[in-house]
Order: sequence, then C-alpha cells, then structure tokens
Amino acid sequence: MMQTDLERFDDSLSRCYANPRFLERFYELFMETSPEARAKFAGTDLARQRRMLKASLVLMMVGAGGKPEGLVHMERIAAVHGKSGHDIPAHLYGVWLDCLLQAVREYDPQCDDALLATWGRVLEPGIAYMKSHADAAPPAR
Repeated sequence: MMQTDLERFDDSLSRCYANPRFLERFYELFMETSPEARAKFAGTDLARQRRMLKASLVLMMVGAGGKPEGLVHMERIAAVHGKSGHDIPAHLYGVWLDCLLQAVREYDPQCDDALLATWGRVLEPGIAYMKSHADAAPPAR
C-alpha cells in the first residue's frame, strides 16, 4: 500500500468525521439499500455501532499499511461477523462499501473519483479478509 493512499484516505476520513452525520448517513444508506442489512441490524444500538465503525475504519487503514494491530482487529471483527457470530454474508460487504462511498461523496467536500478509488484500495484488504471468513464454517469444538 502506498503511503500517499493512506494519507489521502486519512485526510478524507478526517473531513468526513468532522460532520457527526457522516456515519449516521452511511447507516441510513445501508439500511435503505439492503433489507437484509436492515434485518441484521434490527435491535442494534446504532450509536454504539457508529462508534465501533469509526474505530474500525481507522484500524482497517492501519492494517492496509501493514501494521499488525490492523490484522488483530480484522481477526476479531471477522469472528464477530462470521457464521458463529452475526452471520454476515459475503455479498453484503460490497453493499456496505457502496453505501460508505456514497456517504463519502456526500460528506467530503474534496471527494472525486480518484479519492473514491483510494478509499477502495485502502479498504479492500480488510473487506477481502472479512469476505473470506464470512461464509466459512465455524471451527469445530
């Protein structure tokens, strides 16, 4: 991962986080776009969920930069979201990314196609990791 991608992602993330509506908007888009996602989040404390996503995006960036803290985070999140946890199917991660990028378009005043591509490159390793663990059977006990 190129350092410039990580820096551009981090700068954009900061601009998005400057507006507290950014993550609220993301979840609105995600729930509107996918009835399946809406069902998965039924009864979820969305304020807590937004705080967790805020931290996760930073840790996904850290992981994309090759730092071990990012991988440890992805392992933990994959376990929570996998078959033995919330059972999030692999196809929802594409919807998740599309909705997140739409929120970036709306909340980063410097957003353009190149910046959205940067977001994709930075988040792809984490998304690929999540997808690879989404449909895997839970370990035998």
